[in-house]
Amino acid sequence: MEKSRCLWAKGDELMIAYHDTEWGEPVYNEQRLFEFLSLEGMQAGLSWSCILKKREAYREAFYQFNLEKVAKMNDDDVEKLMLNEGIVRNRLKIKSIIKNAQTWLKIAQNESVVEKLWSFVGGEPIYNCYQSDTDVPAANKDATLLSQWLKSEGFSFVGPVICYAFMQATGMVDDHVKNCFKYKK
Repeated sequence: MEKSRCLWAKGDELMIAYHDTEWGEPVYNEQRLFEFLSLEGMQAGLSWSCILKKREAYREAFYQFNLEKVAKMNDDDVEKLMLNEGIVRNRLKIKSIIKNAQTWLKIAQNESVVEKLWSFVGGEPIYNCYQSDTDVPAANKDATLLSQWLKSEGFSFVGPVICYAFMQATGMVDDHVKNCFKYKK
């Protein structure tokens, strides 16, 4: 018998594996958090399935999301990436990953970005209790506050919906629905 999952994770083996092993699991590693923030920004206007299929190409293109290496990328790198068929070739999105790495490192000189990100949920995961996928919001007040802070620091592609998806992906918010085998009571 197949496990009961959140509806968005049905049909596609990559999405099922992502749902079962990553989505909603707390992430405290700086590089992984930067990767998720970057990929969620790349998703804007697209499906997560599209970005997930391109994740390995993104990892290769952006040095496994090593903040220091990404922050040093320049216009020549952007032009090369615009030719990379493995990623979404959107100049603004590509440049935003580089700018966001630079901004992250600037903030990190004075405070832990990981702790700051997690502070928007009080430092520990929030476990929601939704009956179905249609009950899960696209954003909430915490995501809006996170978005406002990120934008004020200079990040881009970090609107409230992107921030909420980021919070879900990194386990800051656990939105596995009640009938999902990953749901935590």
